[in-house]
Amino acid sequence: MPEDPRVAAARYRHERDAAAADPARASSAGREATGAEAGEADDRAERVRAASAVDRAAYVETAIQQAIRRGDFDHLPGAGKPIPGLGASHDPDWWIRRKIQTEQLTGLGPPALMLRVESAELEDRLDALAREEDVRAALDDFNRRVIEARRQLQGGPPVVTPTREVDAEVAAWAERRRSRPAEPAADAAPPRRRRWPRRRD
Repeated sequence: MPEDPRVAAARYRHERDAAAADPARASSAGREATGAEAGEADDRAERVRAASAVDRAAYVETAIQQAIRRGDFDHLPGAGKPIPGLGASHDPDWWIRRKIQTEQLTGLGPPALMLRVESAELEDRLDALAREEDVRAALDDFNRRVIEARRQLQGGPPVVTPTREVDAEVAAWAERRRSRPAEPAADAAPPRRRRWPRRRD
């Protein structure tokens, strides 16, 4: 059964006060200790260190309990709410993904995570392209990089990002393009701004 922390703390304080009251006796006793006495002194010093650690832990626990009673931890932001970002699926690389999102980092991280982020933003990237050939080239490049990352030549977490079916993605891109409202012609002149007459003083 472990020693009661209060007893250990009291013993530590007593030994500390005794050493402070008569430092000459403590130093002479330390010089005279040989053989078994030196081992006992080491054991005593180890017990004092352990008691000190237990004393500190007891002090911290007491301070926490007093703060709880005072209500210092009441009404903290997020109290009683679920931790954001916890889902049903386990993602061992959640902290990397969250860091990339919060810091808005680009081009950093293992290929598996970068491809996952790129896959989520692929439709927006394709919608910015104007020609079908460019869309096909972008999809071919994406699929090539997914296959290369699956080979794990660079190490890192496993790649779970699927490749994209090029013809299906091109058809979806064309459908989104048709459903978008018509954009003004690029060669159309911008509307003229009305000039107001200057005020004369």
